[in-house]
Amino acid sequence: MIFRLGELFCGPGGIAWGAMNASIEDPNFAIVHQWANDYDADTCETYRLNICPDTPNTVYHADIRKFDMSKLAPIDALAFGFPCNDYSVVGEQKGMDGVFGPLYSYGVKALKLFKPKWFLAENVGGLRNANDGKAFTKILKELREAGYTITPHLYKFEEYGVPQARHRLIIVGIRDDIDVEFKVPSTAPYVGIDNTCKNAIENPPIPEDAYNNELTRQSETVVRRLQHILPGQNAFTADLPEDLRLNIRGAKISQIYKRLDPTKPSYTVTGSGGGGTHIYHWEEPRALTNRERARLQTFPDTYRFIGSKESVRKQIGMAVPCQGAKIIFEAILKCFAGIEYESVDPSIKE
Repeated sequence: MIFRLGELFCGPGGIAWGAMNASIEDPNFAIVHQWANDYDADTCETYRLNICPDTPNTVYHADIRKFDMSKLAPIDALAFGFPCNDYSVVGEQKGMDGVFGPLYSYGVKALKLFKPKWFLAENVGGLRNANDGKAFTKILKELREAGYTITPHLYKFEEYGVPQARHRLIIVGIRDDIDVEFKVPSTAPYVGIDNTCKNAIENPPIPEDAYNNELTRQSETVVRRLQHILPGQNAFTADLPEDLRLNIRGAKISQIYKRLDPTKPSYTVTGSGGGGTHIYHWEEPRALTNRERARLQTFPDTYRFIGSKESVRKQIGMAVPCQGAKIIFEAILKCFAGIEYESVDPSIKE
């Protein structure tokens, strides 16, 4: 059974890469690209180049609020990582009251329009608490009413071998009339994997001619500051000289000028933020390159991101880790193929 995948809010293709590369014991079950949509032009170009270079016209650069989905080709599966800006703990947490909060509804609209066999929806863990929990309850209710049995779970990707502490709420839904039950894949197979950030960035070494590997120019002050910050420390926990301290009233954000700890997975890769938020090397006094960030997101070195350095940073930070997505898609394929696999109870009880 080949599932044709449609994707809304597709980003640079972390979810799509995981879907296209998902493989199980039964080769008759696979996922192929059908179409995708995103509002950011650079993101669409990145997706076209890496996911569907032979059919670039199947990626639609458009604002979903003005996009006519009825003209799209039929699909068997839908993925939508609806924008998390209003649910992230880093942002203002406006939830449904923000500009981006209600955009999940276009995923629901697509489910009703195309009636795919299954879907995967993704957002930040903060979604559960938005609007005092009412937003999450509303979203789950509407997904069920669209005709799906849903399994929400908070995936901690570092527990699945990804070299980054990244926690994402992912909802898998299977159409009510299909006798297939999705089970959350166990983390047990990934115990013992070296998913330290040091191993991810250094092994194998990044080729000198790798895409998106330009160094960020650091000011002399930033270099001096980083020289006083030990691995795992940030600008507020390090013993900094008076002239290098940050005088930000009330701010003790843990990721400001935080150096990676080479013995652990990276902290969460983000797509935006000013000075001090670029993720800093554990040894060299500098920010990571975009290619190094992409490795923490498990993109292959052959994956080329299109756009300015800041645009690429945003794309990488907004993506779902490729390998994490692949694990979930393989679990979905196994469910449909009737192949048993080790599973765990969902972390989120409805």
